Amino acid sequence: MSLHFALDPELTAELRAEILTLWTDVSNAGGAVGFVPPVTEEQVRPTAEHQFAGVGGPEQPGSDRLLIARVEPGGPLAGVLFFEDMRLDLMDHWRLLKRVMIAPAHQGRGYGAELMAQAERVARGWGLAGLRLTARGGMGLEKFYGRCGYTEVGRVPGAIRVAPGDDRDDVTLWLDLR
Repeated sequence: MSLHFALDPELTAELRAEILTLWTDVSNAGGAVGFVPPVTEEQVRPTAEHQFAGVGGPEQPGSDRLLIARVEPGGPLAGVLFFEDMRLDLMDHWRLLKRVMIAPAHQGRGYGAELMAQAERVARGWGLAGLRLTARGGMGLEKFYGRCGYTEVGRVPGAIRVAPGDDRDDVTLWLDLR
């Protein structure tokens, strides 16, 4: 079964709530999306609202864009990611992928790779030169993103503190689209 994608869906109150629930579920399942479990929707909400505030769509140059995935049209949210604009002309030829998430119930079905492939197709359609993302070290994410074509281009040792005495590397990965 393949995912059904929507680029720049209207960020309604209902979609915001779906994304907030997905973000919380992914975090509580151990996903590296800015939090350490256990976390509540109320704890995730301020970060989510900040992320939502940057979303504009194709009619607003210089704003972030949203890609969502559902297993079936109109069905529950299965995945999401944001294309973050750096808001600097010198970096307008690439985007930063943020909050790459697949619902825990859909893990292990290849949907993460499918979401990443769709993000690449979208970026190529926009004529971008590359996509960048960051990952929390120590979780095997470098291997997953490597299978999606990304190359590690930087690492800051111990930059992410998930708990006292548990510092992880902040890993930067790049997908060259040229």
